[in-house]
Amino acid sequence: MKNKAMQTRLATEVLDFIQSRRSLQLASLTEDGAPYASYAPFAIGDNCLYVLLSEIAVHGVNLQRNPRASVLILEDEDTAGELFARIRVNYSVEASLLAHESTEWREALEQLAGRFGERPVNLSALQDFRMFRLTPRGGRFVKGFGRAYTLVGNTLAGEVLSHLTDGHRPRAQLA
Repeated sequence: MKNKAMQTRLATEVLDFIQSRRSLQLASLTEDGAPYASYAPFAIGDNCLYVLLSEIAVHGVNLQRNPRASVLILEDEDTAGELFARIRVNYSVEASLLAHESTEWREALEQLAGRFGERPVNLSALQDFRMFRLTPRGGRFVKGFGRAYTLVGNTLAGEVLSHLTDGHRPRAQLA
């Protein structure tokens, strides 16, 4: 996509969409490499997402063992105009465990508290809760049929957004 104004508009759409959502779907990897799907409320950082997870929970254990994961932020099905083409953004992410009470940990907790009130503050006081930074390593933004964009780069909005041109094709007629 060559048009700078179009890039800027799409980047804004991605960020606005993420801001409008409160939880994400998280696919982490178990010890034997099997995918494990879960969800978590999230906050937005500087080109990253923050999640507060218990190390007792499977996804918390998985991210500590293997930092590679996938995140899906999805339009609610109750309000979607087209259930088969819900607005969504997904990322391949790398998870980093933040040191308890570090500057970034406190900033992440502040962001979570700003979105969800005192609940994350109370949970963070428990010994088993850990703060993770999820850093994008590329992704995809889908606005509907024929409106999908690859997000290239390590930012939430993508350093480059390129329109996918290899679309759906009809099946060949059976003879």
